Amino acid sequence: MQVGNNTTFEQRATFLAAVCSQTYVQFNNPDGSFVVPFNYSLKYTIMAKSAGNIWERFGFILESPEEIIIAFRGTSSTTNWISDIIASQKRFKYINEYCLTHRGFTDIYSSARSEIISVLASLPPGKTLIITGHSLGAALATLCAADVGANTVFTSPLLYTYGSPRVGDPAFKKAFTTYVRSSYRIANTFDAVTYAPPTIYKLPKREKRYYYSHVQALNTLNFQNGAIGLNHIISSYFAELAKLDPQFTRQLCQSSPGFCPVVELTLQK
Repeated sequence: MQVGNNTTFEQRATFLAAVCSQTYVQFNNPDGSFVVPFNYSLKYTIMAKSAGNIWERFGFILESPEEIIIAFRGTSSTTNWISDIIASQKRFKYINEYCLTHRGFTDIYSSARSEIISVLASLPPGKTLIITGHSLGAALATLCAADVGANTVFTSPLLYTYGSPRVGDPAFKKAFTTYVRSSYRIANTFDAVTYAPPTIYKLPKREKRYYYSHVQALNTLNFQNGAIGLNHIISSYFAELAKLDPQFTRQLCQSSPGFCPVVELTLQK
């Protein structure tokens, strides 16, 4: 099944949710294998370091005849959780504007940055570039999109994120729009991760405050699955998005067996 420039927002969001689900499959399989969607090929496995200073698979770069996709996974290890809670801020040095971003997220992205930029330099500049991620991966995707838009020939990246936490301060939010003109932050109203870090964050027993803002633009979903985790996991996002165009989702899942989260079984009945 072809996914290309004529795909609707609903179809694209559903497809990329399935792509994000495969970043977890890649991490969990000892050999890093996962299902590459039909008509795409794997160009690069993203390696990055979180708080434990251990290299881990953090996603991949795919290419099709029409486009390139950079996908990041969310929290999957103890060291990832540690990085998540390092919510003080540091200068985001990859753009000219002075702005601050989440220290834990930024350190992970920085460890992977040089290889990502190098791989992009080897790929056709005329193709559409889409950057995506879920949870922690959404934060990494947001940082990557601003960086890529500022520092590569891909000056108009598209960003699709799912269940993203806040990534930077109000200055980052403002600068972000300069480099990423098409951004879709898909968030479930009942997803607790999307409300973290708080807009004003203060370390215990310290007076310094850090300010956080979400980047634009918000695309709201409303689903409540009875538990904090179930309101956040990528398969829940995929299941909700799948309802928007069931025929497309059915065809997508059938064209690449194992590519969609488990919900595909209910769509084939």
